[in-house]
Amino acid sequence: MRTTFQSAISAAIACVLLSFPIGCSKRPSDDTITKDIQAKVAADPDTKDSNVTVAAKDGKVTLTGTASSTAAQQKLEAIARQEPGISGVENQTAVPPPPPPPPPLVVPAGTDLVISLGQSLSSKNSQSGQSFLATVAQPVTVGGLLAIPKGSSVTGTVLTAKEKGKIKGEGQLSLTLRSITINGQTYQIQTGALDSTVKGKGKRTAVATGGGAAGGALIGGIAGGGKGAGIGALVGAGAGFLGGTFTGNKQIELPTETVLTFGFAAPLTLPPPSQ
Repeated sequence: MRTTFQSAISAAIACVLLSFPIGCSKRPSDDTITKDIQAKVAADPDTKDSNVTVAAKDGKVTLTGTASSTAAQQKLEAIARQEPGISGVENQTAVPPPPPPPPPLVVPAGTDLVISLGQSLSSKNSQSGQSFLATVAQPVTVGGLLAIPKGSSVTGTVLTAKEKGKIKGEGQLSLTLRSITINGQTYQIQTGALDSTVKGKGKRTAVATGGGAAGGALIGGIAGGGKGAGIGALVGAGAGFLGGTFTGNKQIELPTETVLTFGFAAPLTLPPPSQ
């Protein structure tokens, strides 16, 4: 009986001794919790860019401020919940909305587009409906931003090509642009038409065709004048003409690399420039 009693006393004392460290252990202070979480947030690559305030009261942690992303917001809460001695976490952080996308770049109607022909065209050898290729000879800027780089590919159409007869009839050549390729992306465009007519024995008239705020002009050579010969001018508000000197039975001729200026008849909307 005495042995049994001693064993019970020993067991009771052992229980008291084992439980003593637990009962005497203390929860970390709120200040310690706050500083520890703040240090972990600042050191974590996913949360260091967040603007967050950590507060602890009676072991309960409250997170306020802005997180740099939704993933960072979730990581902030995970860091707080892993802190020893806390009694709970309230995540009041917010994720700011993304900035609005930049506006598109719009080339207004009436803007000049100067191109260099990639092939020769003439009233004698070209055909109505024929496509032709060209490149942009001068860059186009809008508000100081590059909209159309020099060298961009351009496709045009011969609206009318009519050979001039030796005695009567008229020679006519009319051009417009249809599309432009900028940084690998092709856009449909509308421009005024460049038009020229030769009647009788070399008498030329300029015909205003097409629409838009501006027409165009020839800057290169025409009718055998050679590249770079002669400068044309804008005609009217609707279109331009192919200027130059026409005598005898000469046809309207535009050599390769002839430089022409067309006017946009409608705005061209482009993606915002890359930053």
